[in-house]
Amino acid sequence: MIDKQFIGKQLPAFRAVAEAGRLRFFAKAIGETNPVYFDESAARDAGHPGLPLPPTFLFSLEFEQPDASWRDEIGIELPRILHGEQNFTYHRLAYAGDVLLFESRIADIYDKKGGLLEFVARETRVTNQSGEHVADLRSVIVQRNG
Repeated sequence: MIDKQFIGKQLPAFRAVAEAGRLRFFAKAIGETNPVYFDESAARDAGHPGLPLPPTFLFSLEFEQPDASWRDEIGIELPRILHGEQNFTYHRLAYAGDVLLFESRIADIYDKKGGLLEFVARETRVTNQSGEHVADLRSVIVQRNG
């Protein structure tokens, strides 16, 4: 069982760079067709200082967390987990070249079906290199114990 004592645990903060080539690739992968996500001239013509991050791209950057030892510490077994939920609350746009700081904590741990399913909710605050609040992410992973 995942110990509920870890509710509130701060996870190691990390920085990730939003690289233009990766933004374009991600936009193409999700089927985005708006040229502001591919063409810097189109982005500037639309009032952006550069290529904006496509919707949900922050989720992929969050995977770059270099120290994921917290999963082992709290008892998460990778072969048994599923991605259960993802929410985004955006406060401002981020752009290619931005250096984004991800600060996460475990917001909740709970179980269902008599412990056969355990849930770990993580909340992440994302700020840019100027300290401006870009977004809040909430993800839930589910561990199957049966």
